[in-house]
Formats: sequence, C-alpha cells, structure tokens
Amino acid sequence: MRYHNITKADMLNGEGLRVVLWVSGCSHHCHACQNAVTWNHEDGLVFDDAAKKEIFDELEKDWCSGITLSGGDPLFCSNREDICKLVLEIRDKFPDKTIWLYTGYTWEELLEQRKKDRNIDQILKHIDVLLDGKFVLKLASEKIHYVGSSNQCIIDVPRSLEKHKKILYIDNQKVLEGEE
Repeated sequence: MRYHNITKADMLNGEGLRVVLWVSGCSHHCHACQNAVTWNHEDGLVFDDAAKKEIFDELEKDWCSGITLSGGDPLFCSNREDICKLVLEIRDKFPDKTIWLYTGYTWEELLEQRKKDRNIDQILKHIDVLLDGKFVLKLASEKIHYVGSSNQCIIDVPRSLEKHKKILYIDNQKVLEGEE
C-alpha cells in the first residue's frame, strides 16, 4: 500500500482531534474530487513500519480521539489487505480510539462485497464510522459535516451491523435510522 500524507491533530475529518492517513488508489474518480492527486495507487510513499509508527505515536497521545482513513480510497482493491491489517492492529492496541473510514463505495455495495471479501468483512467489524458514497458535485453542500455531498452517509457501523440496517451517525449522537 502507498500513501500521500499523514495529518496530525486534524479536526476536519471526524470528531475530535485525529490522525488521518491519506492512502493512494481510487477507482471512483469523482468529478471535482478534492484529492484527485491520490487516485493513482502507484503514487506516494510506501506505507512502511516508520509510517505505522508515526500513526501509532499520535494514537498514544491522550488528546488524539482516533484515526481517520481517507485518500484516495482505503477500500480500493489493492489497499484492502493492508488496511485490514492496520485496522485490526489499531483496534487491538488502541481499543478506546475511534476508527473512521471514507470510501466511495456505498454501504449496500460493501455489504455485498463482504460476502466474498474477508478483508471488507473484517474492516467493517472493526471500524466505528463509515463515510460512504461518491462525491457528487451537484449535491455538494458546505452545511454538511464531514462529507462533501448530500448523497454521502455517515454510518454507525457497529450498530448498523447489529441491527441489520443502516444507522446514521450524526454529530456524536446516533439518532437516525435508515432503511435497509
């Protein structure tokens, strides 16, 4: 897996102050993407032990709420195995930190994919919040927290898996239940 950046003390990509890993690789190629430079999975730096240590050093800090995985797309096919390993290791070492993940795939697409892809299944079982869907410029809004367009959902993953329906996560209050 390759990545473009690790952002520290970020407050724009999830609740609290977070560390953000910006991975390389995306097949969605959304029109007007804010991060098109990350589309090519061969660009950026190799995600090595030094990069992982940099992330873990941030996660050890009391003020750090957790990690956000973004990009590109952390669920781009060639990223899935490494993202799965990283998520499992973070969950094991930092059980009180939250894991947020941005993807262009929809919740429904991922539920289908998890039947055939063990990595997707394990990732979904170990993250807290999924921000799903492609960015759609004509649905863009500055009034929406954490996502760029109104078609994108912020999903409480543990509750959604438990209830077998999409449960939306709204500003630290799990209050809206969507349709299956």
